[in-house]
Amino acid sequence: MTGTTTPTPPPTTNPVRAVFRDLRAIDGAVYAAVAATPTPTLDTAFRRLSRAANHSKISFTVAAGLALVPGRPRRAALAGVGAVAVASATANLLGKRLVRRPRPDREAARVVVARHVPMPDSASFPSGHTASAVAFATAVGVVFPPVAVPLQVLAMAVGYSRVHTGVHYPGDVAAGAVLGVASAAVSLTALASLTPARGK
Repeated sequence: MTGTTTPTPPPTTNPVRAVFRDLRAIDGAVYAAVAATPTPTLDTAFRRLSRAANHSKISFTVAAGLALVPGRPRRAALAGVGAVAVASATANLLGKRLVRRPRPDREAARVVVARHVPMPDSASFPSGHTASAVAFATAVGVVFPPVAVPLQVLAMAVGYSRVHTGVHYPGDVAAGAVLGVASAAVSLTALASLTPARGK
């Protein structure tokens, strides 16, 4: 029929961008759900844990204890400290500078003051606390399995504490955990390459 126009098809959406948009929406929704869930009994504990994990103080304290025992515990401490170094450098010097994700709006989400820790000035992605904690737990656990489970539980608690206190999105923590595992692998590989030269 003459005089009719063909409807313009809607613009195609980049599927990759669409997936990331949906993931960001889920990330924000989970963050908001945690913020909105009253947990007065846990608030102080997670706030203290989050602050105690600053600069990997918990990991270095555990490493110092392990280093006092010759053999596997001492090697585990060395692997753990190396993994923390790799994770921290990669998260802070590479990840945060490349992604530059803004920190969550803690006030808008109404995170209760009892949970608050100082909001870092650095970018949000990935979580450096989580990366370092998981890196240490993974590396130490591989070399000295008896401490693997408690250290992994502690690392997961540190990661969650960063969401609970409102300074990270869950996605930041998940990315930090993946980075931590990769950092542990790097440290363990380096330690294995040095072992023949130094002797067991």
